[in-house]
Amino acid sequence: MANTRQLRLQERIMQETALILRGLKDPRIGMVSVVRAQVSPDGEFARIYVSTLGEGKEAAETLKALRHAVGFVRTRLGEALGVRKVPELRFQLDESMAAGQRIDEILRDLGPESRT
Repeated sequence: MANTRQLRLQERIMQETALILRGLKDPRIGMVSVVRAQVSPDGEFARIYVSTLGEGKEAAETLKALRHAVGFVRTRLGEALGVRKVPELRFQLDESMAAGQRIDEILRDLGPESRT
């Protein structure tokens, strides 16, 4: 369970990263939303979960571009947070939306007669 400081840091990282990503000029980065941030208990690492508008190859290109820009994002994040030590960032696609959509499709395919 995360402590209060860790939860506040996660929230700030999520908000600030979203603002920073909005300002990136890389054409490979399409519509990206920061879904959540997860900071390790020691504050060394932060996993940033992102959602993209595109799928497959498009999402992979976006993730590749984000990983390429991680140094820039981390520097800007440090300036925004004003902390001594900025966690090492790791971007990862958030699969929860896709999984939820897949479950909805399966339930729709089953039809109302199979739910009783």
